[in-house]
Amino acid sequence: LPEERGLYKKMKVGEQLLYLARLKGLKKDEAMEKLKEWFIKFDIKTWWDKNVEDLSKGMQQKIQFVATVLHQPKLIILDEPFSGFDPINANLIKDEILELKEKGSTIIFSTHRMESVEELCDYIALINKSKKVLEGKKSDIKQQFKPNTFSMDYTGLLDSSGHTYSIQNSSTNLDGTVSSVIKASAGFESNDILKEIVEKVKIISFKEDLASMNDVFMKAVKNSN
Repeated sequence: LPEERGLYKKMKVGEQLLYLARLKGLKKDEAMEKLKEWFIKFDIKTWWDKNVEDLSKGMQQKIQFVATVLHQPKLIILDEPFSGFDPINANLIKDEILELKEKGSTIIFSTHRMESVEELCDYIALINKSKKVLEGKKSDIKQQFKPNTFSMDYTGLLDSSGHTYSIQNSSTNLDGTVSSVIKASAGFESNDILKEIVEKVKIISFKEDLASMNDVFMKAVKNSN
């Protein structure tokens, strides 16, 4: 699925999808059956006789997506698959991608949108200036780039710094509770911090802050430059 449309603009939608399906090894009857399913699923039943050039960018992307996955390939390469979509249709395509993954397809997904990486990918490779600067499981990489801070809600008074932590920022909520971001001192982890502060305040919630993929991208590119 290339980012730029790889469709024949003068052909009708149905004619083109049937042609591409036959090229990819489907028999005519089988292709027609699968196309009916996709046209119903994507609510495009009236598009069969439309010329591709008369469709919007997002509508063309729907057609191109169907052409890409119709024959249920084991390997799928998607380049910016959400290009041209409104949030509703982007979500529709996202669900289909996840379903293809669950059915066993391997999907290579090329994108600059880190929120899509966050939501969809298991394993990533980050390329900067034509060179790979980062590779691995997404969960491992997020751990590697974690800021070593913790978000906490509590009641009571807490020193701005202790043996195991320092408070980065803090605010008082309308209900009187306090929300703080706490950074672990070198060599200390969450259990160490909890042991120290549990004697000082009543903890309502406590969670580790993980780096977002956007944070990872910014830091990795900065380091590689």
